[in-house]
Amino acid sequence: MSDVTTELGDQSENPGGSTSNLGGHAKSPASPVTLETVYDAAPSRWLWLLKWLLAIPHYLILGFLWTAFVIVTVIAFFAILITGTYPRALFDFNVGVLRWSWRVAYYAYGTLGTDRYPPFTLADVPDYPARLDITHPEHLSRGLVLVKWWLLVLPQLFVVALIAGGSAATGGLAGLLAFYAGVALLFTGRYPRGMYDLNVGLHRWVMRVVAYGTLLTDVYPPYRLDQGPREP
Repeated sequence: MSDVTTELGDQSENPGGSTSNLGGHAKSPASPVTLETVYDAAPSRWLWLLKWLLAIPHYLILGFLWTAFVIVTVIAFFAILITGTYPRALFDFNVGVLRWSWRVAYYAYGTLGTDRYPPFTLADVPDYPARLDITHPEHLSRGLVLVKWWLLVLPQLFVVALIAGGSAATGGLAGLLAFYAGVALLFTGRYPRGMYDLNVGLHRWVMRVVAYGTLLTDVYPPYRLDQGPREP
């Protein structure tokens, strides 16, 4: 119980894992979540209108994968509680599900950022224009695992609900931006860069929260919007 108290004290004093610097900038741990993209200024004007149909095979498979994701997360919870580590095979599977989901969201109505069809794989695809990676932690807190997924992450969940409407794929502000981008493509043939950068930044925020809330990291997601294709 002392482990829980100590960890909670650290989080409550500094929920973002950062140390205030009165001189200006705050220091925070480097995020283990890396979400990066390649900007395409001129995807197809009309293909986005059909992507709901083209992405159906992915949605069907992801339905099964997310069921497995929940089961694996429960198993990982007990593994972390007992050993303080996230079993590598389970970790890689769950990161793969997030990676697959991100590629589909980027292709379809989460971003509309590419016309290249997403691959059917959990593995990283280095040349695909939307990539996600999460560093496997050597050790995770046994105390935090009891509270971070429902209590500590709660303030961030309100932000995620606004950003993604409860979905990391197509809802909320990110989905609205993707729709406006589709309209812009239809009439101008170009994806507005500012709209794109903001959309990717919103997804980056969501993915950091998802990684923390599903026990993949102990690094609390910063309240910071890092826009653009590349990590800061």
